[in-house]
Amino acid sequence: MTDNLKIFLAQRNPTVGDITGNVALIRDSRAAAAAAGADLVVFPELIVCGYPPEDLVLKPFFQDRVEAAVYELAKDTADGGPAMLVSAPWRYEDGLYSAVMLLDDGEIAATRLKYDLPNYSVFDEKRVFKSGPLPGPMSFRDVRLGVMICEDMWQPDVAECLEESGAEILIVVNGSPFESDKADLRMQLATRRVTESGLPLVYVNQVGGQDELVFDGASFVLNADRAVAGWMPAFREAGQMTEWAREGDGWVCARGERILPPEDEEAMYRAMVLGLSDYVRKNGFPGVIIGLSGGIDSALTAAVAVDALGPDKVYCVMMPSPYTSAESLEDAAGCAAALGVKLDEVGIAPAMKAFDEMLKPVFGDRAPDTTEENIQARSRGIILMALSNKLGHMLLTTGNKSEMSVGYATLYGDMAGGYSVLKDVYKTDVFALSRWRNANRPGDFAGPGGEVIPDRIITKPPSAELRPDQTDQDSLPPYDVLDDILRCLIEGEMGVDEITARGHKPELVQRVWRMLDIAEYKRRQAPPGVKISSRAFGRDRRYPITNSFTKIL
Repeated sequence: MTDNLKIFLAQRNPTVGDITGNVALIRDSRAAAAAAGADLVVFPELIVCGYPPEDLVLKPFFQDRVEAAVYELAKDTADGGPAMLVSAPWRYEDGLYSAVMLLDDGEIAATRLKYDLPNYSVFDEKRVFKSGPLPGPMSFRDVRLGVMICEDMWQPDVAECLEESGAEILIVVNGSPFESDKADLRMQLATRRVTESGLPLVYVNQVGGQDELVFDGASFVLNADRAVAGWMPAFREAGQMTEWAREGDGWVCARGERILPPEDEEAMYRAMVLGLSDYVRKNGFPGVIIGLSGGIDSALTAAVAVDALGPDKVYCVMMPSPYTSAESLEDAAGCAAALGVKLDEVGIAPAMKAFDEMLKPVFGDRAPDTTEENIQARSRGIILMALSNKLGHMLLTTGNKSEMSVGYATLYGDMAGGYSVLKDVYKTDVFALSRWRNANRPGDFAGPGGEVIPDRIITKPPSAELRPDQTDQDSLPPYDVLDDILRCLIEGEMGVDEITARGHKPELVQRVWRMLDIAEYKRRQAPPGVKISSRAFGRDRRYPITNSFTKIL
């Protein structure tokens, strides 16, 4: 009977569709595990193809490539080295499943299928996978491993079935994306499964960015007494050996390194950095372009970009109009200098004059209004997209969640771009994150330390500067009020009466709700961006564009 077991946890960053590259990651981790004397290596969910593969997984020739890769990996284990728990899409005659395979002694020794397919928020796995049966344990070196796939842990059914079937250690392979406060939720759920089953639990999570999702890693081990035996770092790849010993009727993991996940502003900031870094790297862009206005949104976007990519890959452009203040010019220059990025200036006054002349025969004597303001924003969008096309750098948009919620953005203007760092960040959080970054510079960031966002950018009233003496509060409630109402409407799905009970005026709540609804058509045309909250715009929140519900209230 086996009394000792070494399990290596491989927290890796795969790329969706890069089967060859992902196999190389797997082999690299197995080599490290073998050098450390591991018996078993555990990888995150769908490591072979990357997660989430979405409809890519429906292509038969894609499935062929995945299966061939798994069989090749299985052959690797004939060398007497460690076995592997590897997850991949897997075909049977009755359909396609999300599976985890035990690769050992040169073959696929056992297979288990995902039972609980998530179909909420950003997940729609029932679209592409079939649900497997409740699983039994896998036998490995005389140890019965209860293997679950991600969502299988979130409800008690699978863990209960495994415990009743004689499992001795629970192992969960995961592709669980970051949300604020989600690390605590994962730990709470894992603790429940341990408490219910009386078994220790291994939780291995993916790390890295994939389109709008960021996977934060933070893999961990819980002993049967609910004590944390190991906690891996968040937001970066890592490998950790866990050493297990049989004690009485159960297994105990020796205490190893425990690195608590970051919280609050640091967690949000790190998610933005990793999301942008991987989006740029995995899509092959040489760098990014940012319209640096002298305002806080573009300054924070630039800081995140420099921390993610380095100053040499961030190019900023100031595009003043006749309404741009001297302060904004100074603040943009100061921010660029603090971050060490190149800043060019391209004025838009000639474009404004040209559009006025072109449109005057049609506009006639109509008074200037938001039309002319939007022309300014679209002129800037044209300039930035031209530079993006010419240089090959991806254009970052700089709008935040508060603005995108109420439509305070211009289609084909400041919404033009390939990726949005602040898409899921409310304006009040923009201020908090800017202050946090000025006070903190983690060692793995590529940007400089010190004050990278000049204090005046943080303290001055926000303004789009599209007309004389304009401020955001001319059109919007104070951001602390607006953001509280928006959180209630978006994350809380609360009604008007509930929000009014928090001290907000009913007419203001109704106005914000109406702005939120009528801006849906704009958000459908917005670029992807990092998911931070429990309810990000896009796949996470799907509302009809044609929607008259607020009209009846």
